[in-house]
Amino acid sequence: MYPGLACRTLRGYAAPMDGPADATPTLPSPRAIRRHAIPTRLWHWINAVAVFVLIGSGLGISNAHPRLYWGEYGANFDHAWLNLPHWPGWLTIPGHYNLALSRRWHLFFALVLGGGLLIFVMVSLINRHFHHHLRVRRDEMAPRHLWGDAKAHLALRFHDPARPAAYNTLQKLSYIGAIFILLPLLVVSGLALSPGMDAAWPWLTQIFGGRQSARSIHFIAMAAMSGFVIVHLALVILAGPVNAVRSMITGSWRVPEEPL
Repeated sequence: MYPGLACRTLRGYAAPMDGPADATPTLPSPRAIRRHAIPTRLWHWINAVAVFVLIGSGLGISNAHPRLYWGEYGANFDHAWLNLPHWPGWLTIPGHYNLALSRRWHLFFALVLGGGLLIFVMVSLINRHFHHHLRVRRDEMAPRHLWGDAKAHLALRFHDPARPAAYNTLQKLSYIGAIFILLPLLVVSGLALSPGMDAAWPWLTQIFGGRQSARSIHFIAMAAMSGFVIVHLALVILAGPVNAVRSMITGSWRVPEEPL
């Protein structure tokens, strides 16, 4: 929970001693802080492009057979646990039905996603990015603290005035889930769908319970990642898109002024 948000004070905004008692305090000009290192910014934009293309090309591949199964096999006459809709062309890549092109786009940017994730994790371990910015402390998982973070988000307050560069707990948990669960699951389940990988590593499909199970899990993870992207973009817009995008390009983030 944000201590600076629980009680609004004029800390640091003292009126002149010889001024009138009801004088309006003078607010300091907004200050800029360094928030995102170069490796984080590079990975963010590479990952943004890769995820965008992978979702679009994945929907194009889905149109070839929009049915999901559990187990090893699945065909038109088998029972599907989910019948997917036919995705419109404007949502897919290349924009019209072409399974071969969709697969090429998908496989190329899957390499970009997997390679970028591996490099980002290695660099973040070396420069201690995860330790400094994503480490969740025990007190942050207390129900009272999580509820305070949730109320702050609902009130559109997304940073702690006392520590403006720090991520709040909900941000940490969402980034941890995306970086360490969703993205690796997408990569591994995608590899399990490749016949070449099945020939080299047959255990890969077995850990998912079959190729069709891996395909279902791959789609579920993609849907969860799409939800993460939608929420992320919505919060960026609510928090101030110009400031947020500029910080992810230059690394400099302007701390919003706190209302009195």
